[in-house]
Amino acid sequence: MNLLLDTHVLLWWLDDHPTLSKKTKAAIADGKNLVFVSAVVIWEIRIKQALGKLQIPKDFRKVLGGQPFEMLDITVEHAHAVGDLPAHHRDPFDRMLVAQAKVEGLTLVTRDIRLKKYKIPLIEA
Repeated sequence: MNLLLDTHVLLWWLDDHPTLSKKTKAAIADGKNLVFVSAVVIWEIRIKQALGKLQIPKDFRKVLGGQPFEMLDITVEHAHAVGDLPAHHRDPFDRMLVAQAKVEGLTLVTRDIRLKKYKIPLIEA
């Protein structure tokens, strides 16, 4: 299975936060699964950091680079796919994640139950 982590899931994983379910931790840790982190997740984290809403390590780039994750760039195809989505969710970061999951055939790992409306493969974190 190929997974795409939502922003909060990535942060919980990096922090070994107890909120992350055992099932989700196992899926992320399973070496048979490819785990992707989207550029949109990094973008959201950095925006929240710049606004003072999120504290991340000074060496965040290095911490992230030490994880067994694949980085997923945002493409023109992803941008077009966002325009084809129904308006179930207004958050542009989440909409891009949904579009990327659809285009790339990924299972989105999230706690945001509103994203179920998009009928994409989903693991509830």
